[in-house]
Amino acid sequence: MTHSQAIPPKVDTLPALLAAAARSRDGITFVDARENDQTLPFLEIERRAEKVARGLIELGIRPGDRVAMVLPTSPGFLDAFFGTLLAGAVAVPLYPPLRLGRMDEYHARTARMLSLVDARLLIADARMKRLLGQAVERAKPALGCLDIEELRADSPLVERPWRRTEQPAVIQFSSGTTVDPKPVVLSHQAILSNLAAIESFFPEGELYRHAGVSWLPLYHDMGLIGCLLLSVYHPAKLALIPPELFLGRPSIWLRTISRQRATLSVAPNFALGLCTKRIRDEEMQGVDLSRWRTVMAGAEPISPQVLRNFAARFRPWGFDPQALTPVYGLSEATLAVTFSRPREGPATLKVDRKALAAEGEVREGTGELVSVGKPVPGVEVEIRGPDGRALPERRVGRIFVRSPGLMTEYFGNPTATAAALDAGWLDTGDLGFFAGGELCVCGRAKDVVILRGANHSPQEFEESLEGIEGLRPGCAVAIGLVLEGQEGEELALLAEVGEGVRPTEELQEKVRAAVLARTGIRPYSVRLLPPGTLPRTSSGKLRRIEAKRQLAAGEIAPPAKVTPLLMAGEMIKSAISFAKVKLGG
Repeated sequence: MTHSQAIPPKVDTLPALLAAAARSRDGITFVDARENDQTLPFLEIERRAEKVARGLIELGIRPGDRVAMVLPTSPGFLDAFFGTLLAGAVAVPLYPPLRLGRMDEYHARTARMLSLVDARLLIADARMKRLLGQAVERAKPALGCLDIEELRADSPLVERPWRRTEQPAVIQFSSGTTVDPKPVVLSHQAILSNLAAIESFFPEGELYRHAGVSWLPLYHDMGLIGCLLLSVYHPAKLALIPPELFLGRPSIWLRTISRQRATLSVAPNFALGLCTKRIRDEEMQGVDLSRWRTVMAGAEPISPQVLRNFAARFRPWGFDPQALTPVYGLSEATLAVTFSRPREGPATLKVDRKALAAEGEVREGTGELVSVGKPVPGVEVEIRGPDGRALPERRVGRIFVRSPGLMTEYFGNPTATAAALDAGWLDTGDLGFFAGGELCVCGRAKDVVILRGANHSPQEFEESLEGIEGLRPGCAVAIGLVLEGQEGEELALLAEVGEGVRPTEELQEKVRAAVLARTGIRPYSVRLLPPGTLPRTSSGKLRRIEAKRQLAAGEIAPPAKVTPLLMAGEMIKSAISFAKVKLGG
């Protein structure tokens, strides 16, 4: 189904978008650990980016070259991102080292990403660069790795390389929930079309009146496009909080929303749960959330209970439950696919999860799914069965999307591109159905657990663990385990325990009993794991298929403990790698 006709974008390239924003009085505010604000007007952002663009061109960057960047949420990220675009090159934001106990994995994945896009240059800051040597040594970008401070030319850009709307602007890597992240090529037109669709979904003028606040990482589609570039598109004020500050002290997000008098913010499901559990009343002193009109909840399966708990927890500070706006999107569609109606609050549907997974039928049951709304303007969504034909309402199938915001390709991978794009339609790999004209998402097709010939949603089992004392909330995966000598799969549960909790047979039995009571299936295997063991994507989503692979290979293990000695060792190894690259080793 389609929501309405596509909205023509205001401009034809992202550099033109920044130039238009530079004529406004708005800008981007950076919030530090002490909750001090540093604001850069869009005009200054453009001027800083012009100097970086001039530096890139003098270095040898040409239109169409891929420039990767590993930078924190900071003015330096804006300098590198917009400077790359102004130089006519393609920006490739990559995630910084987040899990310091898994640096070997980080170096391998970063080197792979750099090689996949054939990046000519990697931009970092002084702090990040100290850890990137091993990835650079493996990938060997032609122009190496430079500190953003080394790229600012003395004079700004005079002539801007000409770019066309259909040419690539950004390569953003898919989340990698079920497979390794793939390089998603987005044209200027795709990004601008999606921004136009998002803006038009809000009541006229609402995005212009106040400010937005985001802690989402800028290498992720929700943070980069849904927050940063949307604020340039309006233009409007936006306050950015480094994600590590939010994760360590989630109250900084709500206090910034109050201080900035913000009306719009975005959060995945886990962040709302983190706020509910971790924020103390004394941290909310003086906070007023009554102006917060929209919180777009997406990026991962949405729990109705998490939404209700968040609304109840922060109602005393003026939070309106109707601000909760479930949404659905993915990087291959730039970002937005469906949005719930603004200011109406979440709509839910009671379903039988077993019937959903096994028979593809929507029947009333004890499970609860959140509607993620209707397609945004210009986006068409179809639910298709195994034969490729569109299914009627209340039938589960694969979600296909068609829109002006679709990716051009997976860079350098025609096989994967052909598998995902067919006659202008994108196979999202997600399962879902329409009910009353609104989309409900059931999960990933590749995550389905097949037991004795019957399909089961992993969430069917994972939700059984909610409330079990000793387990980390939302940190469990259900997988199908193939046993030697058997053809079928058996159910295995991998669950992380809380900090300081000792795995015991008694706790394992509680897990088995809870799953049996809720689903009628007793798990064959229950593994209790130390905190941080389960593999995750760069945006924090659990990777069930990777967990299954690691379990089968005997590789599943907790991250190394981060100590000053470990960090010093990483920096020494990085310096040695940079020395090898410099010497041509």
